Amino acid sequence: MLSIRDLKMSVAGRTLFENASLQVNYGDRVALVGPNGAGKSTLFSLILKRNVPDEGSLERDAWTTVGYLPQEAEAIGEETVMDVATGRVTELPKLEARLHELEKAGTVDCPEYLEAHAKHDALNDPQVEAKAKKMLKGLGYKEGDFDRKAKEMSGGWVMRAHLARLLVMEPDLLLLDEPTNHLDLLSLLWLQNYLKNYSGALLLISHDRQFMDEIITEVYEIADRKLIAYTGNYSEYLRQREERYEQQLAAYKNQQKEIQALQEFADRFRSVASKASQAMSKLKQIERMELIEKPTPPRKPFRFQIPAPPRGGQRAISLKGIHMAYGSHVVYSGLDLTVERGERTVLVGPNGAGKSTLLKIVAGVVEFQKGERDLGHNAKLGYFSQHRAGTLDPNKNVLEELLACAPALREDEARGILGSFMFRKEEIYKPTTVLSGGEKSRLNLVKFLVDPPNLLLMDEPTTHLDITTVESLTLALERYEGTLVFISHDVHFIRRLATKVLHVSNGTIRAYPGSYDYFLEKTGAADDARAALTAG
Repeated sequence: MLSIRDLKMSVAGRTLFENASLQVNYGDRVALVGPNGAGKSTLFSLILKRNVPDEGSLERDAWTTVGYLPQEAEAIGEETVMDVATGRVTELPKLEARLHELEKAGTVDCPEYLEAHAKHDALNDPQVEAKAKKMLKGLGYKEGDFDRKAKEMSGGWVMRAHLARLLVMEPDLLLLDEPTNHLDLLSLLWLQNYLKNYSGALLLISHDRQFMDEIITEVYEIADRKLIAYTGNYSEYLRQREERYEQQLAAYKNQQKEIQALQEFADRFRSVASKASQAMSKLKQIERMELIEKPTPPRKPFRFQIPAPPRGGQRAISLKGIHMAYGSHVVYSGLDLTVERGERTVLVGPNGAGKSTLLKIVAGVVEFQKGERDLGHNAKLGYFSQHRAGTLDPNKNVLEELLACAPALREDEARGILGSFMFRKEEIYKPTTVLSGGEKSRLNLVKFLVDPPNLLLMDEPTTHLDITTVESLTLALERYEGTLVFISHDVHFIRRLATKVLHVSNGTIRAYPGSYDYFLEKTGAADDARAALTAG
């Protein structure tokens, strides 16, 4: 289906791939992993023929159709959600126009024509609207949303509509770039179950470890400008990668010992007439060796201890009779909630249910119309949202910003922590004013960890983090001694941290005093996601 051989590709003077190879066959479930900037998205652009490699070959079967889901949504005009999901307003006319161009040029036997024809047939199917409805419902849409203008909805919801269209077309090869980023947990479970049974092949970029463990059967890691293949899911890849490194390191050390012994013999006896020829033979033996490079150790999570926050009272915070509305839209009416010291509570529920609003009420950053919000004794509250750029000092660089909020932190400790959150080498001297949104989010996250409150509120803290950095954050929060309330759609992250689940739905909150798996068992959420696959 897809074959990449001896690929070489440089971008802005930096070599991303050299002699790299990859094979995807029909039905394969492949994940592409590597640190941010390693070249994952570049490889997608090559497969999509948007760029041309410097060297090597990239071949796709002539009859293979490819579907691509980018991280960011495309611009939307006046299309409805159903228009996007069926492709009937923009996608279908584009395909028809391209088919006519190719027919006029007499190139109807080229791969592009075959692919465009197959996609056109899929979107022109009489059952396309029924298929689209099924996909949209599985991805969390309500039937009343189908005729809404897509531009009225958030980028995350628009991405779901684009994903629905891809699933309707059923391409032979699906390229998915962070498909779980905008999904709530129930939609994520539905997509996970759907892709397990998908008839085509998948090539996936994801930072969601649990998602990959459930779906993937092969991993390609971008390392040392190569594509290294591993069989199994993500957890298996981690185990095999460690074994591979240990084997390579042992081979390297053994060869270095051998070289040292040969060199010592040559140095000792090259001036002894009776053994000079033996000494020269040893040197030639070294020259003939195919030298083993010292392997680069796998990047591992950075472990650091979050300082103990000041001890608060038994009750961290309570809400009583909260009424919260945006205009005529009532989010909560008569809401009561108590958070006890030491709890690790995750808020779950469909997108739009009010999880972020609830976290903002607890944080005190939005005004509610009625009710009481009562912070516990000696409470020191910290709220991490996705929009905290304004908290950074524009006159400081990254390192100075971190040291200013934790004066007791040594500079080498600060460098290590920043490095684990993807601020490396000269990046720690970047002024905060030039940081990207993701970098600002990460820097604020680090500031919370080195000067922690005793009541920490976090809204999607793993966004903009790669898997290794998520693991660093998880390890730190596992040892955090304060109270944690958070929102996340990263199931692995939730499973490691949550000791209590609050299910937010239709303006009500129901507490489940246990782990995330306990919540799934009690609510049957996983069964609901599977049942949605067979729903009309």
